[in-house]
Amino acid sequence: MPSVVKINVLTVPAEQRAVLEQRFASRAGAVEGSDGFEWFELLRPVEGTDQYLVYTRWRSEEDFQNWMNGSMKAAHGGGGEGGGERSKPAASGSTLWSFEVVQQASPKG
Repeated sequence: MPSVVKINVLTVPAEQRAVLEQRFASRAGAVEGSDGFEWFELLRPVEGTDQYLVYTRWRSEEDFQNWMNGSMKAAHGGGGEGGGERSKPAASGSTLWSFEVVQQASPKG
């Protein structure tokens, strides 16, 4: 069964970029222990867009869904009361893209 890739496309205003990156940095390690997790990258736009890409690869759709309904939900859920600036989203929009890995390559040697 092929791995699945989830790309969360986050629209981030220029003034919120540092906030978004700091929030991801402070959560470093939060997903790595999840069953079926294979890879993570936070991709910063270089030119022509205000959209960050959050790339994750999973062993299966089921593993991704288990993470979404478990530790990810706990990390992002509820608790919006009295959170002040910290609880405001850095992104003004979000879209989730889903893919299956059909080919891959790594460096030789």
